[in-house]
Amino acid sequence: MLKVADWTIEVHVTILGAFDNQCRKSQLKEKTDTMMEKIKIANAPCSWGALEFELDGKGMGYEQVLDELVETGYAGTELGDWGFMPTDPLQLHFAIAGRKIALLGAFVPVALSDEHAHEAGVQHAIRVARLMYDAGYKDAFIVLADANGTVEYRTKNAGRIHGNQGLSPAQLRIFARGAEKVASAVKDTFAMRTVFHHHCAGYIETPDEINAFLQVTDPSIVGLCFDTGHYMFGGGKNPLDILGKYWDRIWHVHFKDFSSQVAAVGAQHNWDYFESVRRGVFCELGKGNVNFDAVIEFLSNKDYGGWVVVEQDVLPGMGHPKLCAANNRAYLRQKGL
Repeated sequence: MLKVADWTIEVHVTILGAFDNQCRKSQLKEKTDTMMEKIKIANAPCSWGALEFELDGKGMGYEQVLDELVETGYAGTELGDWGFMPTDPLQLHFAIAGRKIALLGAFVPVALSDEHAHEAGVQHAIRVARLMYDAGYKDAFIVLADANGTVEYRTKNAGRIHGNQGLSPAQLRIFARGAEKVASAVKDTFAMRTVFHHHCAGYIETPDEINAFLQVTDPSIVGLCFDTGHYMFGGGKNPLDILGKYWDRIWHVHFKDFSSQVAAVGAQHNWDYFESVRRGVFCELGKGNVNFDAVIEFLSNKDYGGWVVVEQDVLPGMGHPKLCAANNRAYLRQKGL
């Protein structure tokens, strides 16, 4: 038989439990709302097949790409390869501002392992930075990368690089000096920042190569553009390993998913980088192996207030970019972004 005192205690416990659950839900909603306010979501022309490589296939014009980017719910874009968007600052400003989006960076590939290519790389980066600066986007990044896809062995074996197949310590120092030259020139000329984009089919692909590069570059002038998909395709297991270790170096973030199933088939058939991309190694967000819940939680806990750029690299004329962009945006909305 239930005593009055026991019944009272049971009621109090039930009420307190319900109140606690309501508080937890409220705190979660507050956290989600804060994340949505702070983290801004962009996309990039590479998701529409506008790549820096000389490839077959008909690509879209920048107007269609930007219109579809806006229509699918993104607030910003990167520039794309030089010449894809207008190279006149006023025209570029109208193309971006007229659609009420932001321009947050530009991909600049340089053959950094070749010391003789450094000066040309500096000049190219300065030209790109000047365009963004004069167009009114003074906070945009130079997203520096290796001349990916130009070294035959690295291109043929992208996603399957092992420890003894990279740069020697002396070659890495040359590579790092080139990155610092570019970043210093951009900073000194325009007070703009440079992030290095690790990338499959280039010399900085694997977790060990990313680590080595960051160890020999100046953290005050060279940041990291962390790309979840390239990290996983390059042999990474858990993005939090790099995020946690090098958080102070990570100034820019790319969200890209990675299909280990496609990569495994590619390894069996010795696909090169471009064939792997054509076969969908970079799939829609949520359909691959990247644990975006963990990455998003990490960014939220770090109070990250920068951009997240969604990228689903496709070759020119491949697939249905607008549909994929819409699906990727819907996926991130479900995650509170």
